[in-house]
Amino acid sequence: MGVVTASRKHSVGALPVADLDLVIPALNEEARIGATVDELHRVATDASLAVRFIVVDNGCVDSTADVVDRSAAADIPVELISCQTRGKGAAIRAGVRSSTAAFVGYCDADQSTPPGALLEGLDLLAAGWEVVIGSRKCAGADYVVRQPPLRRAGSFAFHAMATRLTGPVSDTQCGFKLFHAEAARSLFEATSLDGFAFDVELLARVRRAGLQAIELPVKWTHSDGSTFRPFADGLRSFQELLAVHRSLRAIPAAGA
Repeated sequence: MGVVTASRKHSVGALPVADLDLVIPALNEEARIGATVDELHRVATDASLAVRFIVVDNGCVDSTADVVDRSAAADIPVELISCQTRGKGAAIRAGVRSSTAAFVGYCDADQSTPPGALLEGLDLLAAGWEVVIGSRKCAGADYVVRQPPLRRAGSFAFHAMATRLTGPVSDTQCGFKLFHAEAARSLFEATSLDGFAFDVELLARVRRAGLQAIELPVKWTHSDGSTFRPFADGLRSFQELLAVHRSLRAIPAAGA
């Protein structure tokens, strides 16, 4: 996988109508999911795009479902599905399995990535890129609000290990990625990780498959309320990296 960095332009003129399914994993997101879906829908509608939102209930015990129902009642094309297996990777995998569009992607429920990145990413898919990787660290990207120091330190060590599997991807963990659906379904069916390191397994398989991938710089804003626990989930994520390494050893890289 030769990953390049996209310049910041968008026109979205070559896309067919209703061709993107956007998966949003949710664990107790009643305070944020409504505003996120509403804003993404507004941005897509202003650009004359029809986007279907697939919110994946990953064990919510709050009113997330009621908030999603209100968005649906307001004629926003949003569907709520359930994923009983806990973990962000499991939730996104379930959403991708239920997608039917020519393009599919996922984003976080907190608008850490600005909604306008959706248009730039779709332009790149329409131009022929098979995978668009949101990045907070490539040229042109920026942090509007940075992560706390502990998260940044853990991210640095994690990234150093992850790129041994993914190749030169500047940011494996940004919660915004888009795909040609055929590639996405093949990739996700091959993945096995359910936790926060699932992005690394996914991108490692992108590399092994020789898919055309591009990094999209985003202006990222840290949002309080993340379900990521630096110590417990951080340790588990490093353990998952080892699992990725073991699972990929037997798979030859494209062209090998």
